[in-house]
Amino acid sequence: MEIRVGIVGCGVVGTGTARMLIENRNLIRKKTGIDFRLVKVADVDWSRKREFHVPEDLRTTDYREVLEESDIVVELVGGTDFAKSLILEAVERGRHVVTANKHLLAVSGEEIFLRAKEKGVRIGFEASVGGGIPVIKALREGLVGNRIKAIYGILNGTTNYILTEMFEKGVSFEEALEEARRKGYAEADPALDVDGWDAAHKITILSSLAFGRYFPFEEVYVEGIRNVSGLDVELGKELGYTLKLLAIAKKVDSEVEIRVHPTFLHSEEALAKVSGVYNAVMIEGDFVGRTMFYGQGAGSHPTASAVVSDIVDIGVSVYRGVSVEITPVDWEKSDLSIRKNFYSRYYLRFSVPDRPGVLASISRVLADFNISIAAVLQKEMVCEIAGVKNGPIVPLVILTHKAYEKDIQKALGEIENLPVVVDKPVVIRVEEAS
Repeated sequence: MEIRVGIVGCGVVGTGTARMLIENRNLIRKKTGIDFRLVKVADVDWSRKREFHVPEDLRTTDYREVLEESDIVVELVGGTDFAKSLILEAVERGRHVVTANKHLLAVSGEEIFLRAKEKGVRIGFEASVGGGIPVIKALREGLVGNRIKAIYGILNGTTNYILTEMFEKGVSFEEALEEARRKGYAEADPALDVDGWDAAHKITILSSLAFGRYFPFEEVYVEGIRNVSGLDVELGKELGYTLKLLAIAKKVDSEVEIRVHPTFLHSEEALAKVSGVYNAVMIEGDFVGRTMFYGQGAGSHPTASAVVSDIVDIGVSVYRGVSVEITPVDWEKSDLSIRKNFYSRYYLRFSVPDRPGVLASISRVLADFNISIAAVLQKEMVCEIAGVKNGPIVPLVILTHKAYEKDIQKALGEIENLPVVVDKPVVIRVEEAS
């Protein structure tokens, strides 16, 4: 049996996908009994230098040729406008679709999956989260018998590299970002990565699979790492914590917390040890407990591997006549909503004058909002750890027990106006993910 495959978008991932389908065609045929033949690759600019030479007879600049000639259409153009219209057009033509487009699926996935269900076609999207890490497949198949309780993920390699450099080398955010650019880990404009949007797109997709409904992306809490200070990274290290940009999806009764923000993890936890550009996802199920998936989260070859996995999965299902699949929509009839009042531990750092009564003033406000203090780092210890000189203004660090986000924000609003507090307080959430 032959299944025709076409690709729209021949950038880094598209080139890697074309190469894998061509070079490993016989291997895939031997393993599956199906010949997945690449029939057409569309791109607007064939003059760009690529790592692999796509044969001339497969090239086109007209995406409609891909739609005409393919059984499975692979969308790798990115963005949300043309990509969405392309996928919906392919679906209307009865074509199965594979995409790595996390942004599009996060904001328009529900519409796309429902339309695909109506037309009886499949949408493969393994490459949208985690590159070569098979986390989508794990949620759809390997953990299908579990009720998912929580997901914790390091889902962006650029930010993980930056925070690793800050932790291990003591460099500033700006220095670590520049090194990431030099090594090709960060784009010229790294906003999607360092502002947390890339990780937010991914955790939104994982949340839909885990909890059976699509959540409005605009309601996801997103905080990036631009304002992370080397001072807090060092203080956290001395306290036994490692700072990560953590994506969290956690079910609490009839609500789901979906959030991305800098987070302190105990340095001995498995996720805290994920360094450099690597990604990892920790999933907790009611029967399996906690399990972790680790690997390269981006790049031409890992992402191409995930794309080809989806192509083969769809092809084998069609060949065997299997039509049942678990999609991110329409299997859980519930009123789940996004919970915005998180319940977490907190690291709070204040800049205060070196005089008696300061801690008492701040503690009094925290107590008024039912926020319990777990630990306080006194002036001398903080100054020694942070490498700052004793002076008229010193850092004061407070670790809280678990508290509600709204209570923390209200308390900080009052504390910020106290005459003993000089600058805006620093707030970092603390999680125990393993």
